[in-house]
Amino acid sequence: MRVAFIDDIHHAYEETQGVQRIREFADVVIFRDPVKSLSELQDFDAIVATRERTHLTAEFFNSLPKLRIVAQTGNHAYHVDLNAAEERGVLIGKATGGFCGAAGELTFGLMMAVMRQISQVDHAIKNGKWPTPMTRVLRGKTLGVVGFGNIGQYVARIANAFGMNVVAWGSRLTDEGAEQAGARRLELDELLRHSDVISIHATLTPQSRGLIDARRLALCKPGAYLINTARGPIVNEKALVEALSNGKLAGAGLDVFDVEPLPVDHPLRSLSNVVTTSHLGWPTDEMYEQFANAAADVLIAYRENAEVPQFSLKANLH
Repeated sequence: MRVAFIDDIHHAYEETQGVQRIREFADVVIFRDPVKSLSELQDFDAIVATRERTHLTAEFFNSLPKLRIVAQTGNHAYHVDLNAAEERGVLIGKATGGFCGAAGELTFGLMMAVMRQISQVDHAIKNGKWPTPMTRVLRGKTLGVVGFGNIGQYVARIANAFGMNVVAWGSRLTDEGAEQAGARRLELDELLRHSDVISIHATLTPQSRGLIDARRLALCKPGAYLINTARGPIVNEKALVEALSNGKLAGAGLDVFDVEPLPVDHPLRSLSNVVTTSHLGWPTDEMYEQFANAAADVLIAYRENAEVPQFSLKANLH
């Protein structure tokens, strides 16, 4: 078996345990630069795809007659033409990697950066100034967690350690489920009315797209902050810019956007009350290790004719 890891732009896979496990039964080639031509992948039986970096189109599958399986890392396959894969008989295996706390950690980095004005003060000091603004702490503030899966629960537990009051909303969240993670369940509109900080951790689905729209942003407490490390389209970006521009929201920490990279002329680039990062929530040492091990599990199961967890047309909601 020949296995290609594609789009390893961080040069992170080589030393992982998962790659070493795959090398025990397969020839592994790691592509660190983007594949310039599909002919480079002609001789591979399996491909490990890194998140959504490469769109796996009908042309992709039709150009690779030897390809039998893709180990797709991450939780989503909306960049994969699953119909074309099925027609070609290519399995799209789920190599999700399990829970990773990286996005949860980044949530607090963004929260403190925007509330304590870290980036603004750093920029000013490096330009010869010495500002000492009064800033806002986390302790005693109410954090509203929107989406209460693994990451949302992880964020709630960290917030408790900071001495924050945590309220939460999830489409299937129960009072008991919230209490187990140290939170109190509220309906979404009520959560927005009561929260000093709103942190987005929902999964992007047709139902959650635009979930935080202009109407719901208008419900927020004056001076509230919004943090989004989930997916950009969950928040209506135009309405968010308006709320940040007119002072309805005090600030935002954003790792995700409708269009990535963020267009150079986008108004979010020029707002002083916004801290932005370039989708840093997932690419970490921990996540690459988990992806590599998950890919190894998928390929070993395939090789041994065991059941392979797959992305399916029915489950691919995006």
